[in-house]
Amino acid sequence: MHKDESATHVLVTGNKKETQELGKKLASLLRPGDVLLLVGELGTGKTCLAKGLAKGLGVKESVLSPTFTLLREYQGKLPLYHLDAYRLEGPWDLFEIGVEEYLEGDGVLLVEWGDRARDFFNQDYLEIRLYFGEGEEEREIHLLPHGSSWEERLRRLSLGGDVHGQE
Repeated sequence: MHKDESATHVLVTGNKKETQELGKKLASLLRPGDVLLLVGELGTGKTCLAKGLAKGLGVKESVLSPTFTLLREYQGKLPLYHLDAYRLEGPWDLFEIGVEEYLEGDGVLLVEWGDRARDFFNQDYLEIRLYFGEGEEEREIHLLPHGSSWEERLRRLSLGGDVHGQE
């Protein structure tokens, strides 16, 4: 996967703990009905980031990749609907599993392999692209807001010294 040069925020995390911490910070921005698309090669940390998001939402149970179940639900400050789109043949498959109900609900929809489902979402959403970094556990994370709501929220978020982006 080629890196996207149009990302508004580019961050580098040095290890899994930092990737999870970034997820916790992003969770502070979430509202009912939000959609997050995680995009990256196998092993880039999509589930690791999802675990941080869940912790930030106050989810107590262990977060697992929904690879074989397609969708896992977790209860926290906001319900978290964790979807794996890897096995989907196209965005139309999302209708068959009833994803539109989650979009109208009171929770957050988090989609791993979100590039396989991107065409389904035409509203505000945040695309998070994960890339392998220089070190073994280092990750370069690109935040691409789609819609003015996400652009504004990312401006308000203090990402600390990790931001290497073009704001």
